Amino acid sequence: MSKFATLKKTTMPKISNKGKLMPESPIRKLVPYAEIAKKKGNKVYHLNIGQPDIKTPEVAMNSIKNLDIKVLEYSHSAGFESYRKKLSQYYINHGLPINTEDIIITTGGSEALLFAMGSCLDQGDEIIIPEPFYANYNGFSTASGVNVVPVISSIETGFDLPPIAEFEKLITPKTKAILICNPGNPTGYLYTQEEMLQLAALVKKHDLFLIADEVYREFIYDETDKHYSVMNIPGIEENAIMIDSVSKRYSMCGARIGCIVSKNKEVMATAMKFAQARLSPPTFAQIASEAALDTPASYFVEVIEEYKERRDILISELNKIEGVKVATPKGAFYCIAQLPVDNADTFAQWLLESYDNNKETVMVAPAAGFYSTKGVGLNEVRIAYVLKKEDLVRSVQILKDAILVYNSK
Repeated sequence: MSKFATLKKTTMPKISNKGKLMPESPIRKLVPYAEIAKKKGNKVYHLNIGQPDIKTPEVAMNSIKNLDIKVLEYSHSAGFESYRKKLSQYYINHGLPINTEDIIITTGGSEALLFAMGSCLDQGDEIIIPEPFYANYNGFSTASGVNVVPVISSIETGFDLPPIAEFEKLITPKTKAILICNPGNPTGYLYTQEEMLQLAALVKKHDLFLIADEVYREFIYDETDKHYSVMNIPGIEENAIMIDSVSKRYSMCGARIGCIVSKNKEVMATAMKFAQARLSPPTFAQIASEAALDTPASYFVEVIEEYKERRDILISELNKIEGVKVATPKGAFYCIAQLPVDNADTFAQWLLESYDNNKETVMVAPAAGFYSTKGVGLNEVRIAYVLKKEDLVRSVQILKDAILVYNSK
């Protein structure tokens, strides 16, 4: 008899409670249904994910095509110094007083957010976030042991900043930070200078951090609008943390290069410990990201004009659907649309699983996953206008027809 014969498997190892609490991505959780739809021969228009179809700048692609590297080495944990210096100059050229030592390069904006939470909040601390917000903020908070305290903004007001009094009512001894996305994902809302100053006064008054996810900074569409960075507000240098990324700016989502930026030396020293623990950001992607800083200004002029046209067409077409309510985004490339359906999760799955319009359908992101308040956003979806204009028009037509069929069942 084998000496292992008496070892009987009686129980299964258990995953962590934190793992059980980790939320699904509303952006990606319907992917299996999209794959099934495609196997049926249906074309799926992807309105669910912010993956731009704009070409990555040639200067970035050429930088890695032409490499002659014999050993693919680690970089410094803070990222290549040459990249950080060049990135600092990029920020200065855009009116942001950011020095090389204020920057740590991260594996995407996602890691920068994890570093920010890990550096500023302890287990059980609270972070206030206006909702709806980027769905992964829920996941990052869960992974960090941090509790999200939402303050709800409304489609009725275009998702503008809730009154500061609403923030102040939520502040407790456990509150350590406020997190905003500016311009916003998923709403496309752009905070005004007055709103940013109100937030600055609040964090100063209560000794909180103001973490601003500014990865969509360049994507602003109306000449009368302007982006006000957290790094430009005087008097809160010790409170301000900026999150940035190359993903959207240069259409380089797969590069996974971002950064955490702050003048607060203690925050940056703590973030560096996290950076050292994960060793270094990816080498090839840093090389491409550094080269991307040489992208000519004409690239952005064309990109912004293209997205503005897409936004205007999408909003115009959505407003033609009876029962749909949509707030016009001022930045980023997303909008939240309220649909005349009982449950957007069920509807989004049905679109992929049971519906087609001449062998075509659409994939949207149910918006309930962009809230942490239960029961809110159940009839809303996030739409990313990252497809060419004729595809957006066709997508909305499919959506319109599908709503009629769905509600007649």
